[in-house]
Amino acid sequence: MKSVFLWVLLPVFLGYQPAASQSASQGQDVPPSSYTLRKGDVFDIKFFYNPELNEQVTVRPDGRVALQLIGEVQADGVQLAGLTSLLEERYARNLANPKITILVRNFALQKLFVDGEVVKPGMIDLPGKLTVVQSIALAGGFRETARERDVLLIRRNAAGGATVTHLDLKQARTSEGASADLPLEPFDVVYVPRSKIANVNKWVDEYIRKNLPITFTFFRPVY
Repeated sequence: MKSVFLWVLLPVFLGYQPAASQSASQGQDVPPSSYTLRKGDVFDIKFFYNPELNEQVTVRPDGRVALQLIGEVQADGVQLAGLTSLLEERYARNLANPKITILVRNFALQKLFVDGEVVKPGMIDLPGKLTVVQSIALAGGFRETARERDVLLIRRNAAGGATVTHLDLKQARTSEGASADLPLEPFDVVYVPRSKIANVNKWVDEYIRKNLPITFTFFRPVY
């Protein structure tokens, strides 16, 4: 199992970015203004008063887009609301009243990872909204040896480290505990243990670093 999970995680640590996939018009939810753009995302820039500047761009592998009048702009890791404000500020140097809307047309294919005591551990797609319980269902469900009350959600943080959340998924499948079924983000790791983990922080450090024979930072920094 270790070799399977290693194969799954290596693309993330080596900076691999999958190609764009489904579009919003094909069934994915239109993202909120808090959506963070990724490499491979395709979006429209629409001007209320200057439609001649409307264009569709793709976030390049270097995380940037090239736009009319203002040139190169960083887009990867930037929320839609923040990019809208930035573009309006930059275009204000050339236009009297730039009012802009950004519409994401195609989302880069996002991944997350489910490991441990599930039927099919490994990488799965993140098609818009997905919760921890749903991700485990996509991984074939719990094995009989799973500790459903001790599931770990490992997520990157802005400092480049790991934030770990302990979840009781046995309780989460009841109406009273439904709030514990958290929504997932790209590159989250859901781990279902076989036995109780006494020291979670120590275990996460060993789990991450001893399973990869390379020097790396586990989570890419968020800018």
